[in-house]
Amino acid sequence: MALVGATLGEVREVMIEGPSGLREIGDTKEYCPTYNVSRRRLEWPNGAVGLVFSAEDADSLRGPQFDAAWCDEIAVWPDGEAVWDNLQMALRLGSNPRCVATTTPRPVPLVKRLVAGEAMVTRATTGDNAAHLADGFVAQITRLYGGTILGRQELGGELIEDPVGALWTRSAISSNRVLIAPDRFEDIVVAIDPPATSGPKADACGIVAAGVAAADGFGKRCFVLSDATTQGLRPLDWGARAVALARQVGASCIIAEANQGGEMVTAVLESAGCDLPVRLVHARLGKRARAAPVAALYARGQVAHVGVLPALEDEMCRFGAAGFQGSPDRVDALVWAVNVLMLERGAEPRVRRI
Repeated sequence: MALVGATLGEVREVMIEGPSGLREIGDTKEYCPTYNVSRRRLEWPNGAVGLVFSAEDADSLRGPQFDAAWCDEIAVWPDGEAVWDNLQMALRLGSNPRCVATTTPRPVPLVKRLVAGEAMVTRATTGDNAAHLADGFVAQITRLYGGTILGRQELGGELIEDPVGALWTRSAISSNRVLIAPDRFEDIVVAIDPPATSGPKADACGIVAAGVAAADGFGKRCFVLSDATTQGLRPLDWGARAVALARQVGASCIIAEANQGGEMVTAVLESAGCDLPVRLVHARLGKRARAAPVAALYARGQVAHVGVLPALEDEMCRFGAAGFQGSPDRVDALVWAVNVLMLERGAEPRVRRI
């Protein structure tokens, strides 16, 4: 059988060695397979064999052939349809080759294809798995995210389509996703959209890190590295969070929207230990008008997310649609970061510390 995950590491750590992995679910050691790391080969005592593949390399599935396959987290595969199609060509052994795909549902082309009729679909919620999770986890996570789009997707297993009118679509974001950031950046910034107040009912403080680098076939391309947005913290605490992220990613400066607080934002960051330049930017256009040029860069493939940023992507894919409520703090921070890196200026080459 083929074992296919987003990366080779995820196949080993989740599908093979993890708490629900193939080496942990046998009733006795007699049926437990052994894993040959150098050959990327899982072997059962009865002679069955599992071969490991990464969704980062679709062409690696050209040539081998299988009786069965297990594909995990297909919704985050960078080039999901190509990997899936190559795998189907290789399922040609035995009397009835089968493939099972497990994933949190996201409306990317591959998942929509399968749900539309290419596969038999079985659904399960996080609550269905409560017996295998920490005590209180389901209640806590439901309290935080129950009823939200993110909660319906991550906890309820629902496939949430993009609302009409939103500036971004999940399929566009996913088609440009990468799993590993470039080693070398021309520049990296952290952008923040500070709240006017603090406390449980205050707007969130949007905090997003992004970098710009040369990419084959794209010219200059922006990579969204992290979303550290937080809500309810005091100014000194969200300032410390932004400074910590800037140090982690090797940012050259912090970009801060100054419409809320002006020079106070700089003072907060300095009090939090910021030793980087702080550039204050002023919003002269409405949020949608500011975001539209950045959304156009996404449509042209010039902005890529490194890994999955669920809360940010959820807000992006609701922003601009009818009925959108609340302050798009994550989107605002993202827009400032991408705007500065891609639409305003260039920068000296920088090496990102790993």
